[in-house]
Amino acid sequence: MKAMHRSRYSALSLVRHALKEMPWRRAWRAATPQPHYDVIIVGGGGHGLATAYYLAANHGIRRVAVLEKSYIGSGNVGRNTTLVRSNYQLPGNTQFFEHSLKLWESLSHTLNYNVMLSQRGQVVLAHGPAQLDVLARKGNTMLLNGIDAELLDRGEVMRLLPYLDYSSECRFPIYGGLLQRRAGTVRHDAVAWGYARAASDLGVDIIEHCEVTGFIENQGRITGVDTTQGRIHAGRTAIAVAGHSSHLAAMAGLRLPIESHLLQAFVTEAIKPFVDHVISFGAELFYISQSDKGGLVFGGHIDGFNSYTQRGQFPKAQDVAECAVALIPSISRLRLLRHWGGIQDMTPDGSPFIGRTPLRDLYFNGGWCYQGFKATPASGWCFAHTLAHEEEHPLIRHLALDRFERHNGFDEYGLGLWPYRQ
Repeated sequence: MKAMHRSRYSALSLVRHALKEMPWRRAWRAATPQPHYDVIIVGGGGHGLATAYYLAANHGIRRVAVLEKSYIGSGNVGRNTTLVRSNYQLPGNTQFFEHSLKLWESLSHTLNYNVMLSQRGQVVLAHGPAQLDVLARKGNTMLLNGIDAELLDRGEVMRLLPYLDYSSECRFPIYGGLLQRRAGTVRHDAVAWGYARAASDLGVDIIEHCEVTGFIENQGRITGVDTTQGRIHAGRTAIAVAGHSSHLAAMAGLRLPIESHLLQAFVTEAIKPFVDHVISFGAELFYISQSDKGGLVFGGHIDGFNSYTQRGQFPKAQDVAECAVALIPSISRLRLLRHWGGIQDMTPDGSPFIGRTPLRDLYFNGGWCYQGFKATPASGWCFAHTLAHEEEHPLIRHLALDRFERHNGFDEYGLGLWPYRQ
């Protein structure tokens, strides 16, 4: 009876203390718009929040407003498959994404917020001798830039990933792979919350449910924005709205070579841990990992038509399920628990635009295609530098808005996932 009494008391005590703490303290201030800021950032996703934080932390610019038309975490920063890596090959991109991965590695300490970085490693599979040659070249590029990379033969892949299909009847034979051990996953919600809290603590105003409806222009200079909460003036204005980039830029009179597409992601019911790495399927743009809750998280190509919807289409669900079963037959009987979609802003060469625009004091950050989440820290770091100094950071000079006029595209579309693309 005494043991039962203690157990009941403990349970009631736990409930009482939990209710006592309600309501929960806000992670960031509920700010209201001020008439004027030094910098306005349109878009409260990962890139916008990171930019605001580094403006305050690195450059001492704290009169900053982040305007989010919905709530923090409602956009792509909360609608992705959480992968981080730096296995890029083209000059410029290689250094940028390595800088981003280094920032990821210290981000929990920097923000004093656990972003749940899991450096479980990523393996890009090769399904033929030509693919293995491509991966060897990429691995050498990474090593020459001081980035970890290991080329694996078939036997080494079998020992590392024993649950893949290596049978004589497999649809796509595995010849080897490229391993980056420092790659992995980060909890996407924690990234948004961590940056938002840290920026707010430094004085940044994070204003939710504040949609931008137009830009204020004066003799070729952008001096602020009109919003659903009134007019707000600023010394400099930055756009960082991912899939709505072209729509918002058009309000300022900019016509950008960016299309918006739906990208779906999926998660299965929870099972015991067995997928210890992030795996990229060399036969198709497909990637899979296992979450801490036990669900298998995977995704593939964009749906293939322009859209602003966040609802997926069945044919793509079928495609990625076929890829999953072709790669790991043992998961064929798992049930899909849920799926979601993010709006990708796709450029002609698969690389983003980040920096100044033809309109004075208007800056742009968008077109990240499949690369947006993993770029979050470096994007914010470099975009903040650009806003503070009115000059692009050296790591992003190759991603300027006028690069096609200079015949200087950076075609790394899907290269980190799909080694056929060059």
